[in-house]
Amino acid sequence: MLKSLTTIPAIIWFLLSAIFFAAGEYLSKTWGNKPGVGLAFIVVAVYAMGTLAWLPALLHKNQIAIMGTAWLVMALIATVSVGVFVFHEKITIFQWLGVVLALAALILIGSLEK
Repeated sequence: MLKSLTTIPAIIWFLLSAIFFAAGEYLSKTWGNKPGVGLAFIVVAVYAMGTLAWLPALLHKNQIAIMGTAWLVMALIATVSVGVFVFHEKITIFQWLGVVLALAALILIGSLEK
């Protein structure tokens, strides 16, 4: 069973995890605007699906320093994207610089493994 999970490329698992995470961010912001028990359970379930999608990615390359950082940067991009493009939140140039530096960190950490 676990071996069959590796037939799907790690990037697909990463993207699936990021999509569920972005959906969780959207739903949690929605819950924050209008709290309810039912929506809270949905938020937790969606975040759990994102975590479950993350686990098979680790089967491809079990290096938490690189894989975890890559996932965190994807989560950062998902969160910023939902905030800016869906909820029309404003972020400053300084905050955009932080996003760019996070991407640079991912590139640098990835290059260290070679």
